[in-house]
Amino acid sequence: MFAVVRTGGKQYRVAAGDKIAVEKLAGEAGDTITLGDVLLAGEGDALSDAGKVTVSAEIIAQAKSEKVVVFKKRRRHNYRRKNGHRQQMTLLRITDVGTGSAKKAAPKKEAAPKAEAEDKAPTKKAAPKKAAAKKTEAKK
Repeated sequence: MFAVVRTGGKQYRVAAGDKIAVEKLAGEAGDTITLGDVLLAGEGDALSDAGKVTVSAEIIAQAKSEKVVVFKKRRRHNYRRKNGHRQQMTLLRITDVGTGSAKKAAPKKEAAPKAEAEDKAPTKKAAPKKAAAKKTEAKK
């Protein structure tokens, strides 16, 4: 089964076992992530509902791509600027492309009832403080 996913503003056609390099994603090597934006899915010539397909991947490494040299020049003005840039990227291994339901977080357990709070005697509130008297200065 294959899927077309969108991440980092680009689209990738992936299948189980593929390795791809995408724009930097949060996580460390060995973490498993789910690529949520599935645009198209299918097997062979048959297409399936992309909304029900999940793509899970394992982060292989966080790396930098090859250097891109940026060179600016304005002729006859002695203007030359040279800069380089290495884009951060994440290497992924696609582990599963399937119609399996996405894993949902386990429901949180409710806190113990507040029976202890009811047993205690209600405490009295402190009396409000009196307002400070206004000071008037005598003009000399």
